[in-house]
Amino acid sequence: MTGQDEPRDLAALVVPQAGCLERAEDPWEPYRLLDPAGALVGAVAAFLRDLQASGRPETTLRAYAIALLRWHRFLWAAGVPWDQATRAEARDFSRWIQITVKPGRAGGPGDAAGAVAARAGVPNPVTGKAPPGGGYAPATVAHSESVLRGFYDFHLEAGTGPIVNPFPLARGRRGRAHAHHNPMEPHRGERSGRYRPRLARRAPHHIPEEKFNELFAALGSHRDRALVAFWVSTGARASELLGATCRDADPGQQLIAVIRKGTRHLQQLPASPDAFVWLRLYQAQLHGLVPAGPDDPLWWTLRRPFRQLSYHAAYRMFTRASDTLGANWSLHDLRHLAAYRMSRDPAMPLADVQWVLGHAQLSTTQLYLSAPAGEVITSVLAHHARMAAAKERPPGEEPPPGLRYRPESLEALFGRPRHDHP
Repeated sequence: MTGQDEPRDLAALVVPQAGCLERAEDPWEPYRLLDPAGALVGAVAAFLRDLQASGRPETTLRAYAIALLRWHRFLWAAGVPWDQATRAEARDFSRWIQITVKPGRAGGPGDAAGAVAARAGVPNPVTGKAPPGGGYAPATVAHSESVLRGFYDFHLEAGTGPIVNPFPLARGRRGRAHAHHNPMEPHRGERSGRYRPRLARRAPHHIPEEKFNELFAALGSHRDRALVAFWVSTGARASELLGATCRDADPGQQLIAVIRKGTRHLQQLPASPDAFVWLRLYQAQLHGLVPAGPDDPLWWTLRRPFRQLSYHAAYRMFTRASDTLGANWSLHDLRHLAAYRMSRDPAMPLADVQWVLGHAQLSTTQLYLSAPAGEVITSVLAHHARMAAAKERPPGEEPPPGLRYRPESLEALFGRPRHDHP
């Protein structure tokens, strides 16, 4: 173990892919973290059981376990037991995860130059989205810090870990609390982690309407068209829709029920008529080939042996259709498109959009009110064109309607004109 004043040579540190995360066919313990010798890591198992007791879904357990596996691999390479880790290890891990190259990417472990080069990818010419980099994304780094801080908080309370959390909160500032807080934004309940990177707040990406039509035409089956039509009309997450059963689809009421990712509540969502048309065509195609009872899955693979369609299979389906257009859209972009369509409809209240998307905070839904960069650029260029046309207009010529002041604006500035003068 290294002290606070003894820097660890992270450039020479090799973190092998030791240990593994095992998917267990056990509802009481769906994921198990194994050490290099194949033994269960008990500290992680206890933490995952606590998460399961608090109602976290299996997808959350898996994400937390992956972050803990990454941390344990670092500790195994450094030769430090998990319950003897200090802030020096937490600090070095936070530096390492932000610079190192992900396993299986170009370069090698600790190849900082390769990670920087891979992060500086050229945006896709169709979507404008940068490709996945060779290093860990800032969101992954931030999520990892939150998981590890929670992991050590759990063992600190249980008395089974270090007496000091290796991942501390950010240092407090002197002066009045929240002195510079924007009153239009909600207060945060606690300080963020000291080793947590700041994330840029960006407008969500979505697929432009004309490109969506091309993408929909590139889909290869009625099932795929039904899936995409439901995703883009309900705003449901990909995993939520894929978990639907036959009883969840109600064509008569034009509703489909999904289990929400966060709350685990069953919620009915309105869908477009086209989505149910494609669903009926897909069901007619598989009639008699797959079970169709009320509790049977709604979505199946199209080849024998028929199995319930998994998220990864649906992701590959959508990626193939996206690749035909030279794009790099993801399934989540369909949810963003649904949110953008609804939020831009002046007749639909924002609170209704929040309910459909299942957002806990209205501020999350308000992100979709921001126009994408492409639309902003088009609007600003049109503004410059109007200004140039105004400069070239001959003297005395009336300006076009778009460049005139509105009468109500003039009245607000100068008052209503009087007509009683002689």
